[in-house]
Amino acid sequence: MGPIARKKVSKPIRGAPRGSSRPRARRADRQREAPEEDNRYAGALAAALAALLLALAPLAPIEAHGAEALPKLGADLAQTSVSGLSSGAYMAGQIQVAHAKEIIGAGIVAGGPYGCAESEASRAFPFWPTAVAQNAAQALYRCMQTLWGEPEPAELAKRARELAEDGAIDPLEDLESDNVYLYSGKRDQTVALAVVKAAKRFYEEVGVESGNMTLIEGDGGHAFITEEGGAACGLSEAPYLSNCGYDQAKAILGWIYGPLAEEAPEPEGNFIVFDQSAFSSYAAAMAEEGALYVPKTCAAAPGCRVHVALHGCGQSREQAGDAFIKGAGFAEVADTNRIVVLFPQAKRSAINPDGCWDWWGYTGLDFLGKEAPQIAAIWAMVERLSAAQEE
Repeated sequence: MGPIARKKVSKPIRGAPRGSSRPRARRADRQREAPEEDNRYAGALAAALAALLLALAPLAPIEAHGAEALPKLGADLAQTSVSGLSSGAYMAGQIQVAHAKEIIGAGIVAGGPYGCAESEASRAFPFWPTAVAQNAAQALYRCMQTLWGEPEPAELAKRARELAEDGAIDPLEDLESDNVYLYSGKRDQTVALAVVKAAKRFYEEVGVESGNMTLIEGDGGHAFITEEGGAACGLSEAPYLSNCGYDQAKAILGWIYGPLAEEAPEPEGNFIVFDQSAFSSYAAAMAEEGALYVPKTCAAAPGCRVHVALHGCGQSREQAGDAFIKGAGFAEVADTNRIVVLFPQAKRSAINPDGCWDWWGYTGLDFLGKEAPQIAAIWAMVERLSAAQEE
C-alpha cells in the first residue's frame, strides 16, 4: 500500500511561519471538504514529477549472498563530502546544509538550490498529502523547469537561516569554506540551466566563498558524465550515464578535496552490499540494502574520508543494478586516494515510482533538517563508518 494511504499527517519543521490571508483560508476549507479530490491531485502531481524526472528499465543488481553489516572503518567524519544527480543533487544539497559542520563540500549535478520545492502554501497549511502535492507542483514548474519563474535564492537563504536559528540544521557559517561543484548539461531538457545557476546564487547568499565554487556547463544531457562508458554524449537515457570524455567523479572529488593521485585502472577494493534497513525507518522509504566501496587501504587503516554518492531517479540498484555504483567512476578515484564511497539507496513506492530522493516532502513535510527521515538515515550510516574499527 502506498504512502498516501498510510502516511500520517506530519508536523512542519519547528519555527515554520503560518499564513493568514483569506484566499489561503478558503483554499484550506475546500481541501478539507474534498479529501478524495486532493488525494487524486497529490498522486497525479507526484506521478508526473517522477515521470518527468527519469524512467529506467531494470538491469541486473550487484551479486551478493545476503547483505552484510555496514562496517566500522574509523573514517574521518570531518572530511565527509556528498554529491548526486538530479533528485540526488537536491538531496546532496540538503545533507550538506543540514550537516554543514562536518561536510566540507558537495557536487550538484543537474540540481537546484536548497529548499527549492518547499512551497509557501505547504508551509502555511502543512497538511499531508495536499501540501506535498503543492510542493510537487513547485518542484516541476520552478525547480526543474521555470514556467512559474526561477527559484529565488535570497528567499531560500532566508528560509535556511530560519531553520539554522531553530536548530533544525547547522549554522550557515559552517558552509562558508565548503567547496561546491555544480554542473549543467547543455542538452539537459529536465533541469534548466537557470535552476543550477540559482543553486550557485544560493551558496553565494549563505556566504560560500566565490573561489570555492565552480559551475560547469558541459556537453551532456540529463545524466552523470563519464570519461568512457554509458550512452552517447548528450543523450538522457538509461542508465543515465553519458560518455562525454569527462571524468565527472574525478572532477567532483578533485574540486572538493584538492589534488588527487591518479585513479586506478580497475578498483582493487571491495564493493559491499550492506543492510540499510538498520539505519532507516519506514518513513524514510529507503531500500533494505545499500552499497559501499572500500579501498584496501581503508579496510586496513582508519582515517579515510567518506564521500556519499546519491543516485538519480531510476538509478537505484532496484532499477539499474550496479550501473551507477560501478560505472560512475567514483571507485577508481577512491581507490588511490583513501576515500570510502557510500551509495545509499532510495526505493520505489506508489507516490515515488522512480525511486527519487525526497526533495519535495513525500516522506513528510520535515524533509530539510537533520531529523528528516532520509537525511537522518544517511547520516547514521556516515557515523557508523566513522566509528572506531573493531579488532
